[in-house]
Amino acid sequence: MAVKENLRPGGRSARVQASVHKAVRELLAEMSRAEVTIPLIAARAGVTPSTIYRRWGDLQALLADVAVERLRPDMQPVDAGSGKADLQAWAEQYAEEMSSGPGREMIRDVLAAQAGANACKCSEYTRQQIVVIAERAKARGGRFPDVDLVMDQLVAPIMYRILFGDVPDAARVRDLVARVMNTTN
Repeated sequence: MAVKENLRPGGRSARVQASVHKAVRELLAEMSRAEVTIPLIAARAGVTPSTIYRRWGDLQALLADVAVERLRPDMQPVDAGSGKADLQAWAEQYAEEMSSGPGREMIRDVLAAQAGANACKCSEYTRQQIVVIAERAKARGGRFPDVDLVMDQLVAPIMYRILFGDVPDAARVRDLVARVMNTTN
């Protein structure tokens, strides 16, 4: 069951979502993921378990929804003075955050949900960050590769390595940035 869209902002639904998300974050900080249950979340959030089941369907969908919210960027990418420098700073931070323990847990939660909508939201958050970098570079009169190319040649290899083994180190990230930036020449 997907999270219902077009709910009234600031209404009861928003308050329920906020309290349930907060309860999930608190419980995950206090205990292992395997110990967290919908009844525990409901008790902490001050709602009934049926409220959670009705809204999210199951625990995995709720965990994915919380992860997506936590993965939403809360600031613009760093302005390091050029498109390449901006992209490099962003990519190094992205690789570091996503490969951290909490980052990997959030990725697993998003990918484990039955519906793919949450993964699409995460991809769109990443894309929006790259669009900001691209627009900034172009406003400076610089060239910047196509955003889809950056997603395919920079973000995808970083995420693949995070998902399937080794953490991409800063040197690897710099190499990926250099390669994708060279496609604009």
